[in-house]
Amino acid sequence: MNKRVPILVSLLAAVALTLSACGDDERDTAAEADFNQADVTFAQEMIPHHQQAIEMAQLAQDRAADPEVKDLAARIEVAQDPEIQTMTGWLESWGKDVPSDGMDHGDGGMSGEDKPGMMTEEEMADLEAAGGAEFDQMFLTMMIEHHEGAIEMARTEQADGQNADAVALAEKIGADQAAEIATMEDLLQR
Repeated sequence: MNKRVPILVSLLAAVALTLSACGDDERDTAAEADFNQADVTFAQEMIPHHQQAIEMAQLAQDRAADPEVKDLAARIEVAQDPEIQTMTGWLESWGKDVPSDGMDHGDGGMSGEDKPGMMTEEEMADLEAAGGAEFDQMFLTMMIEHHEGAIEMARTEQADGQNADAVALAEKIGADQAAEIATMEDLLQR
């Protein structure tokens, strides 16, 4: 009987550790899957917002006169494309609609004014038609407004979101875009 007790205790300890580990994994998976409507709205609205910023940044590559504007535009594109991929992955894993890549600038029938910082079709056409110093001025002014809209959306997510990863991305977007606004304001001052 004495020989069985240590074996039984060891076996029970192993089972308890295994069940504990499984429970932790399940909680981790559940935490990653936890989301609310604010998280969904954040991702669904930030994707087209980022897509428009990328479109604006791509225009800068052959229209901007200032190399610093071109460099900033390239950095915006590099930063925002992976964020689009991340948010797309969340929406797919949550079983929610992913905004289409070829969306209107107004997206979903809403005009650009209905979404923070989104440019209208007319504003985008004006930017596309500009070149040189005129483009630089328009791009910087419009991108500041665009970034301010993203910061507003990020603050809403931070206040109302439930998904830890989405809230963390909102914090990153807010900080990154605030820093870029400061850079753009400096460029406009020159």
